[in-house]
Amino acid sequence: MWFGGLHTIILKPGEGYAGEKPSIVSTVLGSCVSVTMFCRNGRFGAICHSLLPEAASGTAGNEFRYVDSSMYAMLLHFDRRGVPREELEVKLFGGSDLLGCGSGSGKTVGRQNIETALGIIASERLALLASDVGGDQGRKLFFKPHTGEVFVKRLSRGLPKNR
Repeated sequence: MWFGGLHTIILKPGEGYAGEKPSIVSTVLGSCVSVTMFCRNGRFGAICHSLLPEAASGTAGNEFRYVDSSMYAMLLHFDRRGVPREELEVKLFGGSDLLGCGSGSGKTVGRQNIETALGIIASERLALLASDVGGDQGRKLFFKPHTGEVFVKRLSRGLPKNR
C-alpha cells in the first residue's frame, strides 16, 4: 500500500516497528496506546501498539502486547544504536475509554496504559514532546519513522444516528 508516495506499513495490536527508511506506519487505537520514539540525529524511529499496561512475570512471547515491555524493547533498540536517552523524542497516543466503563479499581484499561507509559517516560527521564491520550474516541495514527512526525485522525464515537 502507498500513502503520498511512501510505503505504508499497517501496525496491528501487539506489534512494534523500527526503521529509518521513508515510510508511513499506520495503526488504529482505542484503549491501546502507541508510543513513538525518534532520534533526530540518526533519523531513526520506532513505534509500538500495546494492548495492556504490564507484562505479568513469566509471560513469554510478544513483548509488544504490553506497554512496559514494548517501551523497554524500543529503548534497548536505541541503546544498541548508541543513542543517548536525551536525544530521544517521545510521543504518546491512545488510551481511550470507548465503552465508558472502568475496571474494579475505577481505572479503565486505557487509563492504566497511559499511566504505565507516563511512569516509564518519567523514570527513564525521556522527553515527552507530544501526547493525545484519553477521552472516548479512537484514533488513527500515521507515523513517519524517518522524520518522527505523527499525524492523528480522531475517529467518530459510534454509528451515525438516523434523523
